[in-house]
Amino acid sequence: MTPEPFGTRLRHAMDTRGPLCVGIDPHASLLASWGLNDDVAGLERFTRTVVEALADRVAVLKPQSAFFERFGSRGVAVLEKAVAEARAAGALVLMDAKRGDIGSTMGAYAATYLDEDSPLFSDAVTVSPYLGFGSLRPALDAAAASGSGVFVLALTSNPEGAEVQRATAADGRSLAQLMLDHMAAENAGAAPLGSVGAVVGATLGDAGADLSINGPLLAPGIGAQGATPADLPAVFGDAVGNVVPSVSRGVLRHGPDVSGLREAAGRFADEVRDAVSGN
Repeated sequence: MTPEPFGTRLRHAMDTRGPLCVGIDPHASLLASWGLNDDVAGLERFTRTVVEALADRVAVLKPQSAFFERFGSRGVAVLEKAVAEARAAGALVLMDAKRGDIGSTMGAYAATYLDEDSPLFSDAVTVSPYLGFGSLRPALDAAAASGSGVFVLALTSNPEGAEVQRATAADGRSLAQLMLDHMAAENAGAAPLGSVGAVVGATLGDAGADLSINGPLLAPGIGAQGATPADLPAVFGDAVGNVVPSVSRGVLRHGPDVSGLREAAGRFADEVRDAVSGN
């Protein structure tokens, strides 16, 4: 059977649970603020609490793989369990790995996150296109085969990104726009939403690019980085209905209390709904 495309599943999750992505970023300072040690036991307790609190109610959970990988194989084992449990509870899992390479190496990254037989199989993964958009073909093909998605870095929220992403290609387009146009081509004809998304920072003020890619737009920067849900219409314009705002510390700082995490996520989801609807 042909798997249901990620874009279809994401649209349903956004419409029923609200368009919110919550990051799982267990960095040392956050573990400490929860009263946890910066070790595998603390990592496991933190991750299990976030999944328990949010996986049955938010549209997307986004674990940052680096914070698990730093503990070696035992940290990756915690990540594998979190992915499985979050998906079982109904959340879509976006693996924030930002992988980018060429040929067989990109194929191996794709197999890690987009092959259903992998213990790290996720609903989607973040990838970097700046070895050329064509270098992403193994991931794009693997995602299409498994009904998964990819989110391609386009206009990121870090200030250093502009020196590459705003640089001008030979035809006069910015490199970011060139990548966005590739994404639009990948999503052509998809309904209700394509499965190739773009990462566009919510802190940009004005994206300064055509974001009509017929795919989801992951918007990091809400909360601790300074952007608010009310900023989304100005950044994303007519594409705001396809935005998946990503919040990490703004929600996670309310732990380890489960009810605190749930209340914070609920507030952000309500604020996003209001901003997107124009209320």
